[in-house]
Amino acid sequence: MSGVDYYELLGVRPDASIAEIKSAYRSLARVMHPDVGGTTGTFRALRDAYETLSDPERRAEYDGETVSAARSAARSGTVFRPRPEPRRWSEQPFGEDPDFVPDTPRPDPADIDWWETVDPGERVRFVPTTGYPRVPTVGVLGGWLLLLPVALMTSVWPLLLVLWLLPTMVGVGVVRFAPHLLPATPTDRAFVAEFGGRTVFGRPGTIRGERGEHLTAELLAEYLTRLPGARIFHGLSWPDSVFADVDHAVLCGHRLVLVESKMWLPGHYAVDSTGTLWRDGRRFRGGGTRLDESVAAYRRLLPGLDVAGAMVLYSSRAGEVSTEEPGDVPVAPMTPESFVSEIGRWLAEEPAIVDRDAFRTVLARIVS
Repeated sequence: MSGVDYYELLGVRPDASIAEIKSAYRSLARVMHPDVGGTTGTFRALRDAYETLSDPERRAEYDGETVSAARSAARSGTVFRPRPEPRRWSEQPFGEDPDFVPDTPRPDPADIDWWETVDPGERVRFVPTTGYPRVPTVGVLGGWLLLLPVALMTSVWPLLLVLWLLPTMVGVGVVRFAPHLLPATPTDRAFVAEFGGRTVFGRPGTIRGERGEHLTAELLAEYLTRLPGARIFHGLSWPDSVFADVDHAVLCGHRLVLVESKMWLPGHYAVDSTGTLWRDGRRFRGGGTRLDESVAAYRRLLPGLDVAGAMVLYSSRAGEVSTEEPGDVPVAPMTPESFVSEIGRWLAEEPAIVDRDAFRTVLARIVS
């Protein structure tokens, strides 16, 4: 797709508004997506066109270097040979080394502070909670209450009253403080039957095929599945999109983390309070993220959940990648080791809870 005109590809005028570009992008995506018969190359070009023209800074650069050159050539009567399309960070020659294969991350469980506090065999609890069928429940309670006057009419009523009260108090205590000791409800059993023992849904790298996504998928499957309630998703779209806008997500309890996998140059990465990314003390221009938009979109979609975002960074060539402590920034770059430690601890607040409603909502966003 070298030399493609992004405006022509989207079918919009060069002075089109962001709304017009977004509308054209959505319409074309429905027919150009690989899942509906389109090609991966064409789809990638469409996505590049949208991401370039919807970003004012990148659009100005594109207009200045490509479109203006074409117009000048046309006015002068010369033949214009368009330059190759602007490279994204993953395609820049100073970025990823095609011959470099990063090591698969293997954090040591001894360095993960939450590892031993979680029982991987703990029984999963499902929320929102559901009750037992009304008729059998009322029948059991009614029969137990009928035993009370019988106990009071006997000559040894104090003993029988104690024997009646003890199981009553135990039952109330279990319902109040240890509901996980109760047998599964029919709703819980139906949910388990529908999804079985699966903890991973979707496939990593379905669109871009980035190596980093596969590395993160292995990391999630090997470490975060220690949390009995963790459910892992790959390739999620935003609520108004048909693309895999989010590389990965992990739902556990009432918390959801959205994850992007990045293969960037070796160096030390940090992000400031404004969301600006820095590498080795300089503003990083070799890549970008829309994870903050993803977090905002999913917070609107799931207002009852605590939603966070994390970028997992891998080196794109020989050298080390390091990051600052996550701190209070909304989207933090992390090494695989710090991701497992920090995000695992955050999710381990409710290690054995699955929110059925949130699960179905996130599952419906899987692109493939």
